[in-house]
Amino acid sequence: MTYTLATSLPLPWAEAVERTREALAAQGFGILTEIDVRATFGKKLGAEAADAVGDYVILGACNPALASRALAAEPEMGALLPCNVVVHRNDSADSTTVEAIDPQTMVQLSQSAAVKEVADDAGARLRRVIADLEHAAE
Repeated sequence: MTYTLATSLPLPWAEAVERTREALAAQGFGILTEIDVRATFGKKLGAEAADAVGDYVILGACNPALASRALAAEPEMGALLPCNVVVHRNDSADSTTVEAIDPQTMVQLSQSAAVKEVADDAGARLRRVIADLEHAAE
């Protein structure tokens, strides 16, 4: 089983990041955290490591209603929140990749019917995010 929902977009990195934010917001997700991996690697590991990873951001996306339901069902689900969405592009690439964690990975770790419902809802929303990005990039 693959653990991400992904697409490649024929867009510059900065535009893909902005469109990803907009598509997530349209599905009720806010951004709780943002990690600029390139900048972090540059600071901690040097320019060579930063250049090797390319433009790379991890967005910690959260839909509060879904997170509340997941935590009510199993408080341990907090270790899997927020949903990570990655936007990355190598310097030599002609497209930008957007990947979101597939919420069905939660189902593999839990036997709870309530967690499955949340994962199904979150997965449907994240699939719409990916589809909206693909449609907007056409």
